[in-house]
Amino acid sequence: QVQLVESGGGLVQPGGSLRLSCAASGFRLGDYAIGWFRQAPGKEREGVSYISRSGENTYYAVSVKGRFTISRDNAKNTVYLQMNSLNAEDTAVYYCAASGVLLYGTSWYLSEYYNRWGQGTQVTVSS
Repeated sequence: QVQLVESGGGLVQPGGSLRLSCAASGFRLGDYAIGWFRQAPGKEREGVSYISRSGENTYYAVSVKGRFTISRDNAKNTVYLQMNSLNAEDTAVYYCAASGVLLYGTSWYLSEYYNRWGQGTQVTVSS
């Protein structure tokens, strides 16, 4: 079965950290660029971060730059999102998505370029 599965979400206090994982099954993750997106209640889905197939190129939303780090281990068929210094505005359902298209700084955050999506994992930042 071809799918992406996110994990690692949960409840964390402000200032805390979480590491999300995006694991692929049924296909080789290394053939795809991966984006992380999030959607908070009542808000549109937004791009959070992106990593190219090789891992050489990464992009971040302004709101998370310096706090989040995306990485990948193609041997483990997994992409990670390390999230530090979390605050209430980071509360959302986080999704990973795969793209077979080479994306750049002006396109990585556009969801229409991704054709495989995970089911999402909830991240709640609250005291």
